[in-house]
Amino acid sequence: MDKRDVVASGEISAVKAIVINAHKCISCNRCVEICQVDALLPNPEKGKPPILQYPGECWYCGCCVMECPVEGGISLRHPLMNQADWVLKSELEERGRGSVM
Repeated sequence: MDKRDVVASGEISAVKAIVINAHKCISCNRCVEICQVDALLPNPEKGKPPILQYPGECWYCGCCVMECPVEGGISLRHPLMNQADWVLKSELEERGRGSVM
């Protein structure tokens, strides 16, 4: 990961749910205002990205990403177990991995 990508967190988390790009973040705090679980806090230093105070509380709803006015300013990292591995039905049939419903 690029050093310019900042995971603003007050604690070390196994899951870095929210990734804030410090170079793209304009510190508008719209993500802080929209977060339904108050996982983000405004940074006390003016012009700095918000602080991810409670990463374990993130619901991965994506509200912060959708609210961000800058594309790529904030992104979500879903836990590995929540990431789908989509495979086309035709590929499965070609591989001969059994029947597909």
